[in-house]
Amino acid sequence: MPVVLDGRSLAAAEVVRVARGGERVELAAGAVERMRTCRAVVEAAVAAGDPVYGVTTGVGVRSRIPVAAGDMDAFNRRLIDALNAGTEPRVRMLGSAGQGDLAPMADLAAGLLGGFALAAREGLAMLNSSAFSTGLAALAVHDADRLLDAATVCAALDLEAFAANPSPLHEGIGRVRPYPGLIRVLAELRAALAGSALWTTPPRRLQDPLSFRNAAPILGAARDALAFAAGQVEIELNASQENPVVLAEERRMISCANYEMLPLSQALDVARLGLAPVLTSANERLVKLLQAPQTGLTDGLQAPGTTHENGLSELAWTGQALAPEARLLAAPVSAEIASSSQAEGIEDRVSMAPLSARRTAEMCALGARLLAVGLVVSCQAVEMRGLEPLGVGTRCALRQVREIVPHLGPGVSVHPDLEPLAALVASGELGRARPCG
Repeated sequence: MPVVLDGRSLAAAEVVRVARGGERVELAAGAVERMRTCRAVVEAAVAAGDPVYGVTTGVGVRSRIPVAAGDMDAFNRRLIDALNAGTEPRVRMLGSAGQGDLAPMADLAAGLLGGFALAAREGLAMLNSSAFSTGLAALAVHDADRLLDAATVCAALDLEAFAANPSPLHEGIGRVRPYPGLIRVLAELRAALAGSALWTTPPRRLQDPLSFRNAAPILGAARDALAFAAGQVEIELNASQENPVVLAEERRMISCANYEMLPLSQALDVARLGLAPVLTSANERLVKLLQAPQTGLTDGLQAPGTTHENGLSELAWTGQALAPEARLLAAPVSAEIASSSQAEGIEDRVSMAPLSARRTAEMCALGARLLAVGLVVSCQAVEMRGLEPLGVGTRCALRQVREIVPHLGPGVSVHPDLEPLAALVASGELGRARPCG
């Protein structure tokens, strides 16, 4: 189904469909009419000789210099030529500080338009927006949502692998502490564990380690943080990021600060701060599942009678390498400052929105690999413990994992390639009951 662009209702999921699924895009008729109305306002300002930033004047510190009407087409063309030094049409990930994605947008404009002559303000409109940051953010938020889906299933499987006490999953907990994320995660964990023997088997302990016991509030907090970020992305996808902005209903152009991407950058910072404890606690559970005093199983989950073998012990080091790297990506970037030496001190701050989006995407990629390692460990522990039956979702997850990575038996080395398992985590299909039966 084509994605129709009307300037008002674009959703992040539609961005994903276009960017990764090759979905067709159509321009709504109403959007064309609104563009014509706005264009008429621009042309009227040009004809009247009104001083309008970036249209009848230069940009930045050169905003005090007027641009003659006869030079406007060439001026707009030079905006692209000056920012685009390459000869191949490509969009670079680096080069934008988040106050308008000038460098990547110049690449995009050059690749799309080539030698097409631009009219007044068109060059500025193509370059002086944060479409790159916004699009990258939409993809990153989508990936984070899928990562949390998988992390919830992984947590449920960890609980079965540890033979944990399921009492912290009682639905009443959400009633007395009604965070939306907590209520959602409690329901998702109970659904994944529906029918599990965990509910009817006496727990090994009254109080499990916090990384097991607190799985729901940790995941719930991440859900709330991500919901905030997703809401900001949805607003930005349908917002004007231009300076000046055309107010068609008033038939005027207003210099503004719509290029300020702090709302987006901060929201992504918040999302990463929510994701970090999810990943570090998943790593804690991974390590504890490899420790015989914690699990009551063999050390490293090696096959019984093979005490000379390491089992899966070496995966603890893998997790302990991935988790800190992912956690470090949570450091906020929206508080960064820029030198005021640019443009005589006028351009004296940055939002770092592209970096915030890129770090979110990188964190999700690392997180998928960390959860993949944890799945190898938890599936081994579940099978060694012999807890039956498993939950609806966790049984499905175990089957999916075993289609990729076999159980570690005596004399067998750890599976050498976990990238396909990381891809399963990132796909959003982990633990889906329908394909597993």
